[in-house]
Amino acid sequence: MFDYESLRVIWWALLGTLLIGFAIMDGFDFGVAALLKLLGRDNEERQVLLEGIEPTWEGNQVWFILAGGAAFAAWPMLYAVSFSGMYFAIALVLLALILRPVGFNFRGKIHDPRWASLWDWVLSGSGLVVMLVAGVAFGNLFLGLPFRFDGDLRMSWQGSFFDLLHPFALLCGLVSLAMLLAHGSCFAAMKADHAIAARAVVVGRWTTLLFAVLYVLAGVWLAWGIPGHAIAGPVVTDGPANPLFKQVAVGGSWFAGYMQYPWFWLAPLLALASAVGVQALIGRRSLAGFIASSLMVGGTIASAGFALFPFLLPSSLDPRSGLTVWDASSSRGTLQLMLLATAVLLPIVMLYTGWVYRVMRGRVTLEQVRKAHGGY
Repeated sequence: MFDYESLRVIWWALLGTLLIGFAIMDGFDFGVAALLKLLGRDNEERQVLLEGIEPTWEGNQVWFILAGGAAFAAWPMLYAVSFSGMYFAIALVLLALILRPVGFNFRGKIHDPRWASLWDWVLSGSGLVVMLVAGVAFGNLFLGLPFRFDGDLRMSWQGSFFDLLHPFALLCGLVSLAMLLAHGSCFAAMKADHAIAARAVVVGRWTTLLFAVLYVLAGVWLAWGIPGHAIAGPVVTDGPANPLFKQVAVGGSWFAGYMQYPWFWLAPLLALASAVGVQALIGRRSLAGFIASSLMVGGTIASAGFALFPFLLPSSLDPRSGLTVWDASSSRGTLQLMLLATAVLLPIVMLYTGWVYRVMRGRVTLEQVRKAHGGY
């Protein structure tokens, strides 16, 4: 069907697609939740914002589950190293994800402003944590993570959670935060009552501008201040899954792949052009503004993936131990079987998701909330 090299590239692209799907589909409800106190001036307005995301937020997390499952089955070494080494960071994200359904379900159980405010802060905090930690994790990929393999492929990790908080990684966290706050603002501008949408337009424009500035700054820092990794010598693209069979040179540019494959530049250009599109469209054509913010998210994540290629998880302790597309995958048979299952199931997920959003289209208004809840 496909040779081993092609299957590895296909699954690298699929993993990136699933991460982009998660960032777009779940990113806007993280953004809306994080902005709950800013966009909603009272309990009714915050209820409008919540009812805009409550019907779909749980379905959106399917993309997160799919990405985790793909990493586990297609890239088992990537899954093992990242989930073991960054255990505390991942546990922090999972705690935030666990608190979200609790906040959605318990917020309306007691009609007390203090009770509702407590859960509003929980929902906002959970959104901020996930967006920030995800960006910090991406930043650390370029810095290299402190792990190595011995001759028997036993992994050891040297470092703590606080070692991940490098200034460049924190900058990447701020890029993620600004990007998804802008994405959430675009969704609120499209979905919420017009009074709330007007505020979302203002927030969306400012956060999009902040994203563009931080994104360019991170790119400049990456180009001039962070040494890149590159495979030294001949590249074996269909060899066994053993990272120790290669040599890695450190000191070049992470943008070397952009020189080799000039079409990679389409990703950062898409991210920045879409940011300009958000500025122009968010207050006039809300659906087009949301599409622009979705393209901004997709272009940003793709640009990072292209810069890393073929690395999946570089190592700062022993660059040779870094995981690449060519030496960290499952077997050819496993990748083929998974691709067949994905070809059947992923279109079903996408069609069902599209149908749900079509059914739930339209704005959530203050009048609808007052009628549904009998006033506050």
